[in-house]
Amino acid sequence: MKNKRFVAAGLSPIYLSILIFLVVPIFWGLGLAFTNYKPLAKQVDFVGIDNFIKLLGDKVFNVALKNTLTFTFVTVAINIVLTLLVAQFISALKSNKLRSLLRAAFFLPCVAPLVAASTVWGQMYSVKYGLFNHLLDVLFHMPPQKWLGDPATVLPAIIIFTLWADIGFNIIIFSAGMDGIPHDIYEAASIDGSGKIAKFFRITLPLLKRTICFVVTMTLISHFQMFAQFEVLTRTASGSGGPANAGMVLTLSIFKTAFKYKQMGYASAMAIVLFVIIFICSLISQRLNRIDWSY
Repeated sequence: MKNKRFVAAGLSPIYLSILIFLVVPIFWGLGLAFTNYKPLAKQVDFVGIDNFIKLLGDKVFNVALKNTLTFTFVTVAINIVLTLLVAQFISALKSNKLRSLLRAAFFLPCVAPLVAASTVWGQMYSVKYGLFNHLLDVLFHMPPQKWLGDPATVLPAIIIFTLWADIGFNIIIFSAGMDGIPHDIYEAASIDGSGKIAKFFRITLPLLKRTICFVVTMTLISHFQMFAQFEVLTRTASGSGGPANAGMVLTLSIFKTAFKYKQMGYASAMAIVLFVIIFICSLISQRLNRIDWSY
């Protein structure tokens, strides 16, 4: 009994912190979504679902929702395919030192602060002095492109940056998962005459489904919430959100609505919509990747 009281007393600061900084803000934000709360307003009125109805006709919100879904699903799909292939290449190497070196090299961008990295890439996308336009000129003799100033290229440019900044983490996870697959299975497949491609699709992928499920779910959640690169890169060229709001996503729209326009209640309604989307996508991802086996 004394031990239980001691453990409860020791964990109470953690429980209190979770309650104050996690549980209370969630329910507070949920409550604000049904009001017209503004920090500078003298009176706060209950408006029911008016904020959610208003979202349906909000052109900026609809553009942000479309951009968010496009960015997330395109980036996650490319990320998973790319990291699986790179992890397979690294795991196939015989030299432990070379494998460790490549994993560290791919993981380095994940260590860099996202705002600082976004600022550097903003300069690389520069029309006059950017690295990408210089390569286009030297290699293909093409005129300079307005990567962040053209609605058609803003989102692809941010997707490229996000892939560079984010693939290292998943490569490490997939490499660890591949290294955990028993080598006896591959040896048996080799005896049966299976090649590298057959081993990858018939052994590696099926036995890696638990890891893939985890990576897909966590990457979806992470990419739905990405904010820094959209704020930094779109502001570099033509103001926050990019030209014609081509770089506007839900996180950026929530931030601007709450802290620039001071419409906290309306921003909370947007945040709830984003939460519901993430929750539904996470449930679908978990159900599609149910695994009932082990090795």
